[in-house]
Amino acid sequence: MSTSERLEDLLRELAPQVLGVLLRRYGGFEECEDAVQEALLAAATQWPAEGIPENPRSWLVTVAARRLVDQVRSEQARRRREVTVAVRESPDTDLALPPGDESPGDQDDTLALLFLCCLPALTPASQVALTLRAVGGLTTAEVARAFLVPEATMAPRISRAKQRIRAAGASFAMPSAQEWAERLDAVLHVLYLIFNEGYTASSGPDLHRGELTTEAIRLTRMLHRSLPDDGEVAGLLALMLLTDARRSARTGPDGALIPLAEQDRNRWDAAMIEEGAALVTDAMSSAPLGPYQLQAATAALHVQAPRAEDTDWEQIRILYGILHRIMPNPMVTLNYAVAVAMTRGPQAGLELLETLDSDPRIARHHRLYAVRAHLQELAGEYAAARANYQLAARHTTSLPEQRYLRDSAGKLDR
Repeated sequence: MSTSERLEDLLRELAPQVLGVLLRRYGGFEECEDAVQEALLAAATQWPAEGIPENPRSWLVTVAARRLVDQVRSEQARRRREVTVAVRESPDTDLALPPGDESPGDQDDTLALLFLCCLPALTPASQVALTLRAVGGLTTAEVARAFLVPEATMAPRISRAKQRIRAAGASFAMPSAQEWAERLDAVLHVLYLIFNEGYTASSGPDLHRGELTTEAIRLTRMLHRSLPDDGEVAGLLALMLLTDARRSARTGPDGALIPLAEQDRNRWDAAMIEEGAALVTDAMSSAPLGPYQLQAATAALHVQAPRAEDTDWEQIRILYGILHRIMPNPMVTLNYAVAVAMTRGPQAGLELLETLDSDPRIARHHRLYAVRAHLQELAGEYAAARANYQLAARHTTSLPEQRYLRDSAGKLDR
């Protein structure tokens, strides 16, 4: 990993922590995030030349706080709008923190920030989008791809979410017991999307973005420690562990994508598999069944098979059938279609895919083209499979996926 990549990872990790410090001390989500972004820009400019400070988070907190008070003073001087940042003490004494003095910002406020972004006053879509942006560190374009919508649609949605938090007068604090239940579904969905973006990056030269999967697992562990008896929290953590256990075997030395059936299973992380399997087994035996437990159970069946041909596809089909009924969405249907094809024949899977052709969320998505191509190849429809592999390659912005899909089409040519 290059120096610039390490710096980018560090700033991504620190950004939500610094935002949490400012929110806890001053309030004002939009203003605090603007100040943090300016501090991150200053760090990206200065640190490569001057070196990373001994306490980088404290440096960012200090710079962001100064940017924030400068913004407040400017607004007061111009009298253009009401000041919305509630500074409890004089800026001169409260904001001028010397480097290395991180008090009172020495705690990690990322989890509190996560729940703030899932405020009930926001729509579920806005909760997820804002959290991905503020906590996950994804760009607006990456958030848009996670939602399968254009970037021009997502940017105003994130901006409106920030404004609604300000209008609601929400305080930056951990929610009450009742609020935990209200916000938990959105929180879990957010973490799921952050993990997925890290495990299979939607764009760029690398298949993985390890900083995102690591952060998603870290936050989900925090949730699990707080809610040890919640089956869906345990299910999501299990799903992440069982999936991430395969990460090192998913790419070759040249970064090329290796599909599940062709991976060297000796390279899978046995400790993560053992932990994930234990989590989902305990959750399914002691808590109400939910979507994350079902997905974790299918992941466990994949990674516990000694060989690809030993995979219990019939059990996977049953689990996806249940999931398809309780949580219907295009991605679930795609996975269900593969399981149906592996147990009922490829034509049965292709017929199920036809139900997605009129769904605007996925009708032109590369994953639909890719799954259809795979099933057509299994059915011996090589010309159609080749065409759909090529379509899939043109519709993805992930370079490893493009390369794999084009190679798949090329093999059918030969």
